[in-house]
Amino acid sequence: MIRLAFILALLFTADWQEAEIVDVRDRGPVDLKPFNCQDITRSSVISRVCYDTESRRMVVQGHAVYRQYCDLPKDTLNAFLNAPSMGRFFRTNIEDADGSGPYDCRTHKVPSDQ
Repeated sequence: MIRLAFILALLFTADWQEAEIVDVRDRGPVDLKPFNCQDITRSSVISRVCYDTESRRMVVQGHAVYRQYCDLPKDTLNAFLNAPSMGRFFRTNIEDADGSGPYDCRTHKVPSDQ
């Protein structure tokens, strides 16, 4: 009985670092471990935003599809998260109607290890 209690105590106090890997459109699998992710409930367009401060990359989930944006300044992220309409800010400042934009990873450097 003591052994079982010890094992249960270890299980419930262990610091689990479960890897979360998502499939990003035009990129493939991306590990979200270095990202700080937030679920978004106030937008009908955006459902999740993940940002890696070190690499300045953002991964956004909208309509069940993940997309990645590169070299995105922290100020732009903050403005996006605090915008009255996240969808409007996103379409105006981050991604153009054709899927490109000022932070398109096809035109900005993507870290090779990601």
